[in-house]
Parts: sequence; C-alpha cells; structure tokens
Amino acid sequence: LIHFYQRLLLVQISMSIPDKNWQPPTVTMVTSMGEVVVELYWKHAPLTCRNFAELARRGYYNNTKFHRIIKDFMIQGGDPTATGRGGASIYGKNFDDEISTELKHTGAGILSMANSGPDTNGSQFFITLAPTNWLDGKHTIFGRVQTGMRTVKMIGQSETDNNDRPVDDVKIVRAAANNL
Repeated sequence: LIHFYQRLLLVQISMSIPDKNWQPPTVTMVTSMGEVVVELYWKHAPLTCRNFAELARRGYYNNTKFHRIIKDFMIQGGDPTATGRGGASIYGKNFDDEISTELKHTGAGILSMANSGPDTNGSQFFITLAPTNWLDGKHTIFGRVQTGMRTVKMIGQSETDNNDRPVDDVKIVRAAANNL
C-alpha cells in the first residue's frame, strides 16, 4: 500500500505545473518527415511557453498528427484527437492569450497558438509557412523555428483533402523540452 501511494505522489508531481524558473529555451519535435527545433519566446509569452514545453515534457504531443495543413499558410498540430476540436492546456481546458505588439506573423516559421476565439488556448499550435499578418493580435506568438524549416516546408507540401486534412498521416513522433 505504501508503494501505491508513493507512485501516486510521483505521478501527481510529474503532472503539476512546473516552477516559473523552469524555462527550457527550445523544444524538439521529431516528426515523421524530419526534425524541427523551435525556440521559445519566454519574455513575451511565459504562460504559453510553459504550457507548450510542459506538454512536450509529459509526452502529450507524442504520436499526434498534424491534422490541418494549408499550403502557403500553415501547419497545425497539438490535438490528441486529430479533429481540430480537442486538447487541453496544463492550466485546465483553456488559458488566456498573451498577445505582444512586439511580435508579428511576418513570415514562415512563426510558432503560434491555435484558438477558437479570444482566450481559448489549449494544446493546439501552428507554424506559419508565409507571412500571415491578418492573424496579428488574434493568436499568441510564442516562438519560431530555429532549425528544421526544410521539414516544416515539406510538411506544408503534403497532399490534403477538401478539409485541409493530410491524405497520409504526418505525425509528431515525439517532442521534448530541451534544457540547457
């Protein structure tokens, strides 16, 4: 019985919200098409970065699909149901936007939160394939692709159906937060 409670405590500790001093600078996503390393913008979006890095640390994104791909626009992932309607943050179902006027969707490789309106961030994110300035002020930008832009572009060229879903699965095989 003691071992059961020790294991339960370990699970609870591993699923808690990390300390504010835990700020891994990057997250690596190994996809079915190659590796992508994203730099996180802790200064501008600390809650969003903590959410993304912690979900990666927990293995939440492992074996999930890029469920929405629109050529010359963006690739979207982070939904464990692969429907575009699932996922939750480490803070509960949703958390508030962290919009910074200093950050804009100026080109390919911007890492931003997908949402269904103001303050509805969960686990879903997207990476831009081109400038998307109409999204400025509506989606929290929390990073950029540091390495692996070629992989992002290859994912962006995937064949899709009429609902922008890839015909063949494109997956995040595993994601991990990278400490210094």
